[in-house]
Amino acid sequence: MAALKYAGLDDTDSEDELPPGWEERSTKDGWVYYANHEEMKTQWEHPKTGKRRRVAGDLPYGWEQETDDKGQIFYVDHINKRTTYFDPRLAFTVEEVEKPNNKQRYDGNTSALEILQGRDLSGKVIVVTGANSGIGYETAKSFALHGAHVILACRNSTRATEAVSSITAEWHKAKVEAMTLDLASLHSVKEFTEAFKAKNLPLQILVCNAAVFAQPWKLTEDGLESTFQVCHLGHFYLVQGLQDVLRRSAPARVVVVSSESHRFTDLVDSTGKVDLALLSPPKKYYWSMLAYNRAKLCNILFSLELNRRLSPHGITCNTLHPGNMMYTSLHRSWWLMTLLFNFARPFTKSMQQGAATTVYCAVADELEGLGGMYFNNCFRCLPSQEAQSETTAASLWQLSERLIQERVGRQSL
Repeated sequence: MAALKYAGLDDTDSEDELPPGWEERSTKDGWVYYANHEEMKTQWEHPKTGKRRRVAGDLPYGWEQETDDKGQIFYVDHINKRTTYFDPRLAFTVEEVEKPNNKQRYDGNTSALEILQGRDLSGKVIVVTGANSGIGYETAKSFALHGAHVILACRNSTRATEAVSSITAEWHKAKVEAMTLDLASLHSVKEFTEAFKAKNLPLQILVCNAAVFAQPWKLTEDGLESTFQVCHLGHFYLVQGLQDVLRRSAPARVVVVSSESHRFTDLVDSTGKVDLALLSPPKKYYWSMLAYNRAKLCNILFSLELNRRLSPHGITCNTLHPGNMMYTSLHRSWWLMTLLFNFARPFTKSMQQGAATTVYCAVADELEGLGGMYFNNCFRCLPSQEAQSETTAASLWQLSERLIQERVGRQSL
């Protein structure tokens, strides 16, 4: 494609032709990045010139630029009621963008343990759902090996206990425990939140990691399609149940693991409202891949609306894509997917690399107080247009509340 021209850039740079398969994009806050559709990756540097570029852009939602009595520019965050002399648009870039040979701090090859190198998470309490295997396990282990008190919230208590033993075998001082949580059961979610509250612990980080993929059509005990409930509604109810603990623990973060698959679907009907028939369809209209895509779109919309509602209370939420076609347990319900993932395995991220962006969103200092964003390979990028819709996010929230009220009662929200 022809490169786009942006204000403030010289014509020579803006007209550099991109290699085949590359596309130039820009973030809302003015930074240009490049997407390689063949290799399914993104980067800040122009693939030919190696230059990083910036364009003029609006401040993030809720921010305003002002000048103090000394003539210095400062920024007001009206949502979180704070001021800073640091331009929030610069939070996700390298320190010296004029030096094209500088590489970004992290990328798709970075591991979760590299993100945490030198960090002491002692005193932090972290809950990770779906943490007995795959990316969730590596996420939980990485936190635990750096001093955090980590709770593995898992459906299978036997596997969760084995995961705890594996982590403590690696470091005997690791403070890690397992608790039962079945996101396919709203009753189980409620039991988990009540059991967690009984521990009288704070909760600084909640990682909504658990998911199912390529599942045959199945209704949960709550009468909803299982992919939708496990990936979205169960986590929605979990956050509602832990919201008061998160508030008391502020500053706190919620991290939601989504996927680039969210780009290949939508959720709304002809009236612009989120359609439950799309999210929880009857068996004859069900396609497992589409169900997964829709659930992953729900993740980003949920994160957007959650951040809007809770950021004034010191709770921020971001979402992320961990990586493409990684060999986790998600695909094992369908032999064809297992074959495909086995073939792709040598070319994809390791589980440690897949956990890196989750860990980055959970602990990065530069993200303190900032949320409502989507990350890939440890840096911010734009999700689909539908995923940026505040109207759709609000509609999904209202539908999610209604579904829970109908099943467990208004007092549970």
